[in-house]
Amino acid sequence: MGPYILGVIVLFVVIVIIANIKIVPQAYACILERLGVYHATWSTGFHVKIPFFDRLSRRISLKEQVVDFAPQAVITKDNVTMQIDTVVYFQITDPKLYIYGVEHPMSAIENLTATTLRNIVGDLELDQTLTSRDTINVQMRVILDEATDPWGIKVNRVELKSIIPPREIQDAMEKQRKAERERREVMIRAEGEKRSAILVAEGQKESVILKAEAEKQSAILAAEAEREVRIREAEGEAEAIERVQTAIAFGLQKINEVNPSDKAVLLKSYETLARVADGKATKIIIPSDLQSLASYSSIIQGALGDAK
Repeated sequence: MGPYILGVIVLFVVIVIIANIKIVPQAYACILERLGVYHATWSTGFHVKIPFFDRLSRRISLKEQVVDFAPQAVITKDNVTMQIDTVVYFQITDPKLYIYGVEHPMSAIENLTATTLRNIVGDLELDQTLTSRDTINVQMRVILDEATDPWGIKVNRVELKSIIPPREIQDAMEKQRKAERERREVMIRAEGEKRSAILVAEGQKESVILKAEAEKQSAILAAEAEREVRIREAEGEAEAIERVQTAIAFGLQKINEVNPSDKAVLLKSYETLARVADGKATKIIIPSDLQSLASYSSIIQGALGDAK
């Protein structure tokens, strides 16, 4: 009987020791009470408690938690009642204060959130409430973080999940948004027509400029062509005059070579004068030595009489 009882006692002691060994996982903490009084906070790792004296009161998660509270009825400064849904992101930083600081921490945070939201929105009008979400979020986070600090809770962020105004307000806002969309549509259409008109005008302007440039180039080319024609005509006339003068010079050279008599020269002068005065010329050049011609005329007449 003795060995059997001893074995039972050893087995019982082993079971008790094993039962009082606790391993706290990562991101958790445990509250240890000894004889009903707070004794210690166990962090991550291996721990052993005293049987029958120590008791693990709570195991607390140290991870960030998210609580989505039910929509709260809030009245704005201009007496508009709306439903606002809030989301609170918090984290337990002191497990002891969280357990012993407040009864029902989640309910306390929810009520504190509702009252804080009512106080903030009560100082804002409807339009400010709808357009000041970031401001409301920051104010609520600061107030909640300060209020929950004695509870071992840190509020990291507060978000207004939804703001639901009354139905008639929603209808009015919808009409306003529709009117705003129509106004923007008209503005966009007018801007498009304006740009189109500008592009058309610029195209017409460019067309007129190109047409004027083409006419200018055409006029320049025509003037150059006309100038080239005149130059060629002038060159032809000059060449013809040069040839005539060359022929005259050659004729004079031949006349000088045969040494003509005064009578022949005078006769040639009369022939030339007759051709000049044939009725086609508009100007007649009279030689300055008319007296010489008159003196030679008698000689010519005598020569003609001898010839008969």
